[in-house]
Order: sequence, then C-alpha cells, then structure tokens
Amino acid sequence: MELRLFNTMGRIQEPFVPREAGKVGMYTCGPTVYNYAHIGNLRTYIFEDVLRRTLLHAGYRLVHVMNVTDVGHLTSDGDEGEDKVIKAARERGMSVWEIAEFFTKAFFEDTDKLNIQRPEIVCKATEHIPEMIDLVKRLEERGHTYLAGGNVYYDISTFPRYGELARLDEQDLRAGARVGVDAHKRSPRDFVLWFTRSKFEHQAMVWDSPWGKGYPGWHLECSAMSMKYLGEQFDIHCGGVDHIPVHHTNEIAQSEGATGRHPWVRYWLHAEFLVMDSGKMSKSKGNFLTLSSLEEEGFHPLDYRYFCLGAHYRSQLFFSWEALEAARNARRNLIEHLSGLHPREGWEQTPLSERGEAYKREFEEAIGDDLSTPRALAVLWRAVKDEDLPPEERAVLTVTMDRILGLSLAEAIASDDALEPELLELVQRREALRKQRDFAEADRIRDELARRGIIVEDTPQGPRWKRKTT
Repeated sequence: MELRLFNTMGRIQEPFVPREAGKVGMYTCGPTVYNYAHIGNLRTYIFEDVLRRTLLHAGYRLVHVMNVTDVGHLTSDGDEGEDKVIKAARERGMSVWEIAEFFTKAFFEDTDKLNIQRPEIVCKATEHIPEMIDLVKRLEERGHTYLAGGNVYYDISTFPRYGELARLDEQDLRAGARVGVDAHKRSPRDFVLWFTRSKFEHQAMVWDSPWGKGYPGWHLECSAMSMKYLGEQFDIHCGGVDHIPVHHTNEIAQSEGATGRHPWVRYWLHAEFLVMDSGKMSKSKGNFLTLSSLEEEGFHPLDYRYFCLGAHYRSQLFFSWEALEAARNARRNLIEHLSGLHPREGWEQTPLSERGEAYKREFEEAIGDDLSTPRALAVLWRAVKDEDLPPEERAVLTVTMDRILGLSLAEAIASDDALEPELLELVQRREALRKQRDFAEADRIRDELARRGIIVEDTPQGPRWKRKTT
C-alpha cells in the first residue's frame, strides 16, 4: 500500500520513503511518570498506535522506541519551576523511585486496555544517564555549550537552523524571554543540558558527571536514547503538537549539533489537542480526565478508542460526555452487526472477491492518506453492512481492517450467536485482565458470564464463547 504522511518539518504531505528499504525506525515521546496519563495524552498514543499498525500492515520491519521519563522534568519547558516527580512524591508520601514505578505501571495498564501495542524498545531515562553525559560531552567538544551558575547550557546561537521545525523567526526567538527568567542564560531560549546542585540542593535523583553531581535536562534523554537504539539518523519521530516549539526543537538542536548530520529525523508527525469546554486538557491546570474516569462512568476503554478514531489525528478533538456516548453507541451497533454475521466455520481462510478487494483497497487508500481513520471507519461500516458480500468475506474484511483500527472486532465475529454488547464488553474486559495477569478478577468475570449463560473458552486466537444449552 502507498503511504503518505504530513511532515511537520515542511508542513506538507509527502510519500513515505524510509531510509532503508523495507525497514522503519520510529521514536515516540513517552510518558513523564509523575501522574496518571490523561485522555488527551492517550489520544496521542492511539494515533501513534494506528501509525505503528499501518507500518506493520504495509510490510515494514519496524523498530519502535519509546522513552519513559522517570527522572521527571520541570513544571515549565523553559527550565523553570519544580521537578514534577519530586512534587508528586512529596504530595503522595512516596519516594521518587516509587512514584516513577507506580505511574509507569499505571500507564501501561491504560495502554493495554486501549489495545495500544507495546513498542519494541521501551527505555527509561534513569537507565541511560551515561549516554546523556556522553552526548553533552560531544556538544561541548563541538562548541555548542557554556557553563553558567553550575549548569551546562546549550547555546542556540551556535546552531543556525534552530527553530526550523517550529518556524521561529528572530522575533519569536526574542519573544522567548517570556518562556522564563534565568539570569545565567545568554539567550532566553538557551536551555539546560545538565543541572547541578547549584540549582537543586536537595535533588533526590542525582548522578556524578564532569560538571558536578546533578541530573539531565528534560530534552536530553530523547536525543540520547533515540540515537542509541535507532542510529544518528532515522525515519519517524512523533508526539503531541505541544512538543513542537520547545521540546522537539531542542531535540533537533542537540542531536544535529552533536553529530553534524542533517536531517536527524526524516518525518515529524504530531497529534492535535483534545479539548474540553475549559480548553486544552492539562494536568497542570487540573482540568483532565483519566481512562479510569471514563470507566467509572460506565464506558469501555474501546469506546474512547473508537471516539478518537472518529477524528483525524491532526484535527483538534472536542470531548464531551455526549460525544463519547455517541461513540459507545456506534461501537455497540458495529458489534451487533458483526455478531449477527454467522460466517461458516473456517471463514478465516475465505478469499476475497473482486468486490471485497475493492473495499480493502479503499480502506488502505484512506489509511494511506495520512492515517485518515474517519474515512477508514466509514469504509468498514459499508463493508459490514453490504449484503451483496457473503458473511465470510465481511468477516475477513473486518479482521483485516481491525488490524489497524485495533477495536477487538474479531471477538464479535467469533460468537456462535449474537451476543449482547454488555456481555461482549465483559468478555473483552476479562481478556484485558488476563493480559495484565490479573487472573483473580478475570476468573470472577468468567463466573459472572457463566451465571448469565455464557461459557468462555480461551484459545490462541483469543476468547471464544457459546451459550449454555438447557
């Protein structure tokens, strides 16, 4: 399939051509583990998961790397404020290490519920301090740094392409004075590569370095770890649009400044914000919802995934409970259509007719057009409801499309009889718990299903069920 992606660097949609034929290196900015991920964060991870699944569907050998920021970073991207992990540890009466471990586990529990596939490499910042120190040394050797007030700063005047990604001009760079006041900076947008005790007398996470005991600036870890696992140049870097003006801009300066190689990344992809009545969802503002918040209101995690797929990743998505309810109803209706197909046994091996192939091509064209999931969902719906296609072909098409959409639709097709959406959600919930190795709760749900007349059998292809016969 042909894939075209919107590259933030040029603000244009381009054909995707990897550096090495048949192989893709992709880096995605991971969580800062000081709090639960909010559903705005999770929207970005869903978009990245669709991209990942699309690349695999297209036949590429993918190496996907994601960081976990367990060192923490400041409450401002401009090197100001308090360390977020330390602040969370104090508020919760836990150590910084306990905070990082707790919220890392919580993050992956959420992504598992949303059918977000794990990257090939998940790397923690705290386990890559030597690589970060080495990167600062390289920058120092190439004349990009200065030492002031005990901290090592990146001098953006030494990197002529600074601000290219965010399209910052001289006026924007001067306006950087509003980012935060640091008397040690030569320029407002210079940023810290390494903090020492001169700034954090009681910092809990510190390491020895040539510049004194301290810890790395937030931007440093992504450059160091991506280059360790993907090389000094790679294909795709993803994140949210909020990363463009500071974090990703600084990553480019660090990486290309150290290696002298341009471009560091070929394709930059960014997801737009999820917004509420009160504006952009933000932990610092306190106006955020977690996945657990949605579950407490009776929604299945895949209702939220469906909701996100209904909008293009580069469009702002307005969240409301009414909109989420509409997504839940749509997903339930889709499940009802699929559970009513009753394909013949062995349907998985059914070849597609010319009509079926046309649906598959149309779906791939939609996804290939910069991951247009709204169009892709529309194609899926038309295929499922097309009575001129035999049930077996509709089932095959659904499973093929769902490898990218990630809505666990094969479970609905596998039913021996139409299964009510409420019961199907229990089956899906039980499967998620089994993947999390919470077998006690999974067994409880299995017993509840049995009381309601549904027998679940676990198979290598996923759960199958049948109704009790009297």
